[in-house]
Amino acid sequence: MSMNLLHVNATVTCPHGGQATVTPGQHRVAVSSQLVAVQSDSYTISGCPFTVGQKPQPCLTIRWVRPSVSIKVNGVPALLEDSVGLCLSAEQIPQGPPRIVTVQRRAGGR
Repeated sequence: MSMNLLHVNATVTCPHGGQATVTPGQHRVAVSSQLVAVQSDSYTISGCPFTVGQKPQPCLTIRWVRPSVSIKVNGVPALLEDSVGLCLSAEQIPQGPPRIVTVQRRAGGR
């Protein structure tokens, strides 16, 4: 399991190239001055070009289904580089997993 934490300024995209933006739910725990992302954070996606036939079906949100099992922030599971999520359309149809491009590398322990 990866120990690289997701932070709120990490680059996350949908499988079609739409850009995800996070609204953090916690404002206390940070790494390198970046708030740590947690499962309950609200992720919205903009710019997804996905269509089914003639119907636009863009990814709009991310629901995280497998966060960290061992790292929690204020009792809420943290998100890691290998966390699993689903990008969802407005109709809550799964569109595929988000792509996590950049994360905070975990500092070594003592």
